Amino acid sequence: MIKHVLIAFDGSESAQKAYLFALDIAKKYGADLYVLAVARPPEFGDEVETEAIIENSRKHYEKVLAPLKAQTSSAGVRLHFDIVVGHPAEQIVIYAEKHSVDHIIVGHRGRTLFKRWLMGSIARQILAHAHCAVTVVR
Repeated sequence: MIKHVLIAFDGSESAQKAYLFALDIAKKYGADLYVLAVARPPEFGDEVETEAIIENSRKHYEKVLAPLKAQTSSAGVRLHFDIVVGHPAEQIVIYAEKHSVDHIIVGHRGRTLFKRWLMGSIARQILAHAHCAVTVVR
C-alpha cells in the first residue's frame, strides 16, 4: 500500500509532468504527497557568497512552488512542501527515508547520451540508493 509519495520538483517541464503523475498516484491511493525542492549550494565561494546563493535559491523555489500550492489546495490530497539544501539525489533519498516515503517520483532531464554517461543523472543516483520504489517520468 502506498501511503507517502515524494515528488522531487525543480520547476522544469519534466518535473511538471512528474508532479501531475505523483498527484494522480496520491489521489488513487489516498496517500500524503510530499513536494521537495533541493537548493544546490555552490561548490566554491566564501561563506557570505554561499549564504546569498542559497537564500536566492530558496526564494526561487518558493516562487516555483507557490502555483502548485494554489493549484492543488482543493485536490483532496494531504500536501507537504519543503525546500532543503544540498546535493539533489542525496537530499531526496535522505528525505524519503526520514518521511517513510513508499514511492519517489522524479522527472527525467533531457541530456545527451555522452553527458549522461560522463556525469550520471540525479534520477539514476536516486534509483541506485533509494529504499523504495522510484518512477522516472519522461
